[in-house]
Amino acid sequence: MALIDKHKHVERNATLLFVLSFLVVTVGGIVEITPLFYLENTIEKVEGVRPYSPLEMEGRNIYIREGCYTCHSQMIRPMRDEVERYGHYSLAAESMYDHPFQWGSKRTGPDLARVGGRYSNEWHVDHLMAPQSVVPESVMPQYAFLMEKRIEPEFIADVLETNRTVGVPYTDEMIAEAKADFRAQANPDADTDALLERYPGAVVANFDGQPELTEMDALIAYLQVLGTMVDFSTFTPDASR
Repeated sequence: MALIDKHKHVERNATLLFVLSFLVVTVGGIVEITPLFYLENTIEKVEGVRPYSPLEMEGRNIYIREGCYTCHSQMIRPMRDEVERYGHYSLAAESMYDHPFQWGSKRTGPDLARVGGRYSNEWHVDHLMAPQSVVPESVMPQYAFLMEKRIEPEFIADVLETNRTVGVPYTDEMIAEAKADFRAQANPDADTDALLERYPGAVVANFDGQPELTEMDALIAYLQVLGTMVDFSTFTPDASR
């Protein structure tokens, strides 16, 4: 009873309650924050993670513009049901070059963190043109207009340059060749050796099947790279962290 009485005294004394709450929050904050000052990097470096190619970056910007993140998350939590459905849980390193990140907070549609390579380019075109044609229960709106919107890499070098200022390791060569890489990734007949050297694993294809470069090409290029950079068959978490 004595302990309960003391607790009642704390609850009834606003000043004492504030002081004790402040002390608890302060101690908790110190315990959580102090170790960060002794780490060179809070994100574990993972082999395979690279900056987005120019066309993928353009597709990502379209993804953000159309608000895809409001219905699709890009963060698989380390829970059994999530891992069984979507694949390996998300790593911080996978979004280290995302400004802003696309983790999301709501799933009207499925998580897209590992959607890359799961479906063909043709499937993505059909899905974006008329979602219900491939997923009858879908409530997703149509994005057929993306097939009609032609794009040019006029400002893509500036986009890469801007991302470099916030820490994305785009090299001078990547920025200089941005326009050429932008066009080459959507042209299977182009010489893409240099592109693939700069951006290993980038999918090269005429994504929407049209001769002109469209926003559909860019968005699908972005979707096809999601979750494909890390080889999880050989990935081993850093036990020192």
